[in-house]
Amino acid sequence: MGIPGKNSVTMKLKYIWFVCLVGFVLGCSTAQKSTTPKGKNKIVSDTTENTETDQNQFQYLFVEGLKQKMLGNKQEAVKYFSGCLELDPNSAVSMFQLANIYASNNDFTSAVLLLEKAVSISPDNKWYMLMLARIYQQSRKFDQAAQVYNKLIKKDPSNLDYQYLNALMLTSAGKTDEAVQAYRNMEKKVGINEQISVSVQQLLVDAGRAKEAYTEIQKLIDSNPTESKYYGLLADLYLSQGDKVNALKNYNKILELDPESGYVHFSLANYYRQDGDYEKSFEQTLKAFASQEVDIDAKIQTYLMLVSDSARASLSDEKMGELVKTLIRTNPEDSRVYMIYAEDLIKDNQPGVAKEQLKKAFSINSSDYMVMERILLIDNDYLQDWKALYDDSKNALEYFPNQPQVFFFNGIACLQLEKFKEAYDVCSQGLYYVVDNLPLKGRFIMLQGEAKYKQGNIDEAFLLFDKSVEADPENYMALNNYAYYLSLKGANLDKAERMSGKVVQLFPDNSTYLDTYAWVLFKKKNYQLAKFYMESAIKNGGGDNPVLLEHYGDILFMLDKKAEAKENWLKAKEKGSMSSVLNRKISELKFYENTEE
Repeated sequence: MGIPGKNSVTMKLKYIWFVCLVGFVLGCSTAQKSTTPKGKNKIVSDTTENTETDQNQFQYLFVEGLKQKMLGNKQEAVKYFSGCLELDPNSAVSMFQLANIYASNNDFTSAVLLLEKAVSISPDNKWYMLMLARIYQQSRKFDQAAQVYNKLIKKDPSNLDYQYLNALMLTSAGKTDEAVQAYRNMEKKVGINEQISVSVQQLLVDAGRAKEAYTEIQKLIDSNPTESKYYGLLADLYLSQGDKVNALKNYNKILELDPESGYVHFSLANYYRQDGDYEKSFEQTLKAFASQEVDIDAKIQTYLMLVSDSARASLSDEKMGELVKTLIRTNPEDSRVYMIYAEDLIKDNQPGVAKEQLKKAFSINSSDYMVMERILLIDNDYLQDWKALYDDSKNALEYFPNQPQVFFFNGIACLQLEKFKEAYDVCSQGLYYVVDNLPLKGRFIMLQGEAKYKQGNIDEAFLLFDKSVEADPENYMALNNYAYYLSLKGANLDKAERMSGKVVQLFPDNSTYLDTYAWVLFKKKNYQLAKFYMESAIKNGGGDNPVLLEHYGDILFMLDKKAEAKENWLKAKEKGSMSSVLNRKISELKFYENTEE
């Protein structure tokens, strides 16, 4: 491997920044012996007395290794740095670079071996030691990490970062006494400190040494008797240890020192909740929500906790609603409070009002896609307001033109409004933005198939349904609709039965799917089994569906139960059937196939 040509000024300029970086890295090796002749400025291996050729070769390999590393070509970089170690097996800086690469690939074993050797070669290089400590920590070798930080502390006793990290590693290693002593050493340098005392208190509590933990917090209070939050720490500690009397005493002390304190109300709410007094707990929660001092994030976090654990909180829907309204009153410019209110309204079966709250949220933060998607879901799932879904999805596309789900909702609206060509076109646009999501792709193609079917392009529609099911074999709506359309045409009935049967097997209580299966069986002249599944469909919520009732009458007619058939045809008419042949069936007591389904 040769050295790049030296007659190219461009090449020299290209490598200047790499050489500067190498100089910085090698400069970290404070204990390494330089073999560069005095007055020269070359990058050389760390320890060996190499020839001029070896030194040049080492320099080239190292610079190329850095270059490939910076470009993200890790494997190439490994080759170059390994070449450096072949020239100089004791090159600590090469080991350091290799360890970085191995660590980035989560190969901590190799990284540790390299760094341990690098540190043994250059024991005064803090960068090698810091990285070794970090990888020990990532490998959950906390004791070893603490030992490295302890060595760093001896080299630089004034560095508080080393001392704090040493204490953390000792804590993670389960060495309580040593961790406490590490914090004490810090305290000697900085004085009584809240972070230190809280860390020590938690260590002592975890070790079952509650009495010492009380003393630690009392020390904080003695250092600043007017700081109300220290009494909160003491009160929380008393409460965690079951001493409710002293807990309440210290919570009240906070109110005495700081009557406007909002956060203490959360603590008191928790206190009363644990004491079983849910009414007082709610009163304190409401006061916290009403406080302008309390951060909105804390309020929202508390609300979500109460919602997720409503049984324990014992809060009625009315009280939860009162909390939400308080949130809105005190934080009217935060979009999240309207989103929370919307969810509360949906649970209360008020989707229309919920949608209005979501629109308020979106007016505050029009970059939040999830708010818009929730609006579209309400239009589709709860309100089934297709004109609103069409308008809202059109509006959503102005804000989120790259979101395939918005195109999908717009496609649904177009179908429901009988805008079949537009439905097909909008689904084609939406498919462009579908990446690595076969189920969504299948749903788009399904809508295209529906559009073509409604336009009378049956064969093209069936090809699209085939593609839809191929993309997502679990698309039960596509399987059901495809099977039904095949049954209406009387084509591929075995295929229709397989598809519909798969859906019914998974959704045995869905009246729509049961109706499809029954109708496929009807078309196959298996009237007795068709009757069984149609009766299941009617029992499972289909008793008010005129299409199902008419189908049931058709099946009964084929089983020569003409009186019962007429009875169900009449029911279908009463329920608003739009069938063009129903009146003829009733008047003539004869079966006519409905070709307009």
